[in-house]
Formats: sequence, C-alpha cells, structure tokens
Amino acid sequence: MNKKQTIAVGMSGGVDSSVTALLLKEQGYNVIGVIMKVWSGEEISDAVKVNSSCYGPDEAEDIAAAKEVAKAIGVELYEVDLKEEYKNEVIDYFRGEYAEGRTPNPCVKCNWKIKFGDLIKKAREMGLVFDKFATGHYASVEYDEGSGRYLLKRAKDRSKDQTYFMSFLSQDQLSECVFPLGVFLKSEIKEKAKNLGLKLEEKKESQNFAAMGHESLLGGLSKPGDFVDTEGNVLGEHRGIPFYTIGQRKGLGVSHSFPLYVIAINKDKNQVVLGAKEKLVGYKLIAKNPNWIAFEKLEGVIEVSAKIRYVQKEYQARLTPRIDDKVLVEFFDPQSAITPGQTVVFYQDDLVVGAGVIEEAL
Repeated sequence: MNKKQTIAVGMSGGVDSSVTALLLKEQGYNVIGVIMKVWSGEEISDAVKVNSSCYGPDEAEDIAAAKEVAKAIGVELYEVDLKEEYKNEVIDYFRGEYAEGRTPNPCVKCNWKIKFGDLIKKAREMGLVFDKFATGHYASVEYDEGSGRYLLKRAKDRSKDQTYFMSFLSQDQLSECVFPLGVFLKSEIKEKAKNLGLKLEEKKESQNFAAMGHESLLGGLSKPGDFVDTEGNVLGEHRGIPFYTIGQRKGLGVSHSFPLYVIAINKDKNQVVLGAKEKLVGYKLIAKNPNWIAFEKLEGVIEVSAKIRYVQKEYQARLTPRIDDKVLVEFFDPQSAITPGQTVVFYQDDLVVGAGVIEEAL
C-alpha cells in the first residue's frame, strides 16, 4: 500500500483495535478512527448484566476509552450512529431466526452488514475520506494475481484467528480491508499495548453478544409448548422454542432415566424434541446462501476442512454443488449437534474457501 494513503480504523476502545491504529500510524499512514454507536437500550430487559459485551449499556465507556486511545496516538476519532442499521440487520435478524427455531450467528452478520458495510458507507456519507478500512481482527487479506480475487487467510495466531466471523465478506469488502494484526501473536499485541500506558492489555475482551445475555432480546417471541421424545411422547413443557438450541442439555427441567439433549426443534408444532446424545451425531448437512471467496462459484466436488461453529476445530469434508445453489457438505468424521442457522466455514490450509448457512442436518 501507498503509505500516503488514509486508513480508517474501526475502533472499540479495546487492545486489538487500539494497537491496530498505533501500528498503522507508526508505519506512516494517515490514520483516522471511527467507532460505531449501536446501543439503543430498547431491546434489553432488566436481566443481570454480562460483562464485556458487544451490545449493551457499557457502549459509552467503550467510546470514552477509544477517545482516550485516539488522543494518546494522535488521531481523530469520529462517532458513527448505526443504531437503526444495527436493529434492522442484526437485532431483527437475531430475533427472527430464534422465532423460527434456528440458532443465528449475530457476529457473522454484524461483520458482513455493519462493520464492513454500513460503518464504511455512513462514515463516507459524513464526509470522511479514506482509502482503506482496518480493524483489529486476527486475519489476513491478500490479492491473488492469478485469479484476480482477494483472498481471506487465517491469522498467524491460530488460537485467535477470526476468519470464521468474516467469512461472508464480499470481494468488494475484502478489497478495502487491512488487517495489521494477522501477522502477530496476541502476546505481541498485548506487549505493544503497554507502550500506550493506558493499561489496555488488562482490559477484558468482548466475549458476549448482548450485555444481559441473548435471552434478554427474545421477549414476546414465544409461547410454551411440549417437550417430546423422538416417538412424539410428551415429556414436559418448554418455555418457548427461542430459548433452546440443538445440543442443549442444561436448563431443560425434564427428569429422565438418561441425560436428555435437544436434538430437534419443530417450529410448526411448537415442539422441542429431546433424545439421547447419540441422536445428535450426523455426517451431512445442507448449506444455503453460500459466499465463495477463493473462486466465484463452486463448479464441482472439492475437499475442504470445515467447521460448523466457531469454538470447534474443522474436520475434513466434501462439498458438492446443488442445482438450487445450495451445497451438500459431507463430513468424513461424525459431527455433533449440526445446528440450523449457524455458519459453516470451509478452509483449505490457511485459505478461507467460503461459507454458508446451515439449513438442515441430513
């Protein structure tokens, strides 16, 4: 990149985005900071607050922290109001998916639609002029001359790699991205943060989506119904399908001769199906709405490694395109709790091949 370029850094007041801004400033780029304002306070109940969240009343504290960092680094920080966009793209999506008996991934949606979408667009509408957009994500982007495509690759620090959450970014979005932290270990970033003297290295990272827990966003969506076994026998009453997810064991309140897990959710009958742990095991799934990064379209059968949730490692799988633009994913090893609504991401070594949304387990 031309070091005379201006780079806008998405800041949060945390260690990673702060060091990102610092690194780029030290490298000679003209740096400006932008920070999202998404908290409206309307959707959260009076439940007990969960610390270190992305969406909650502590947003004002994060903005204050980001301002302190910007001042220390010597960059201008601009607040970008995205409350309406966030509600429409993330909160409404989140609530809608749970109401349909699916388990969404709001972080994937937020990165795709908000952080690397509306934030950039609205910042420019505010009159800010910049060439690239950087964040403190642990990932890398490279331009491949042969294919003419921007490639998303895993970070050096595999334990912190965040490509799963950015797997739905488009080519246009990736073309604007800069991820300085992709070549560093987290320990190196914490050490770098000490130079700012703001004790950022001691700050807890955001580990939760909503400040009071995700259930605080689900009010008014559900009504009680039956817990049933695989034969349709009633085992008890559930609180409402949005409060359950595939593989869940805790909080069911049903006594049985062996441990019960949520193995299916039947939205049409308002039933939550319970069964033994082995009922959760499967080898195949259908993924919809695929986003291909390594190529424009899946033209034939390929082998990849794939993961069906962020906290899980990936497993070898075969991808087969379907005529309805969906993808058949066949794992070589058994998978537990394949969950509709979650994101499945495909890799080949460090390269993110693409991703899709799990529609159903087969």
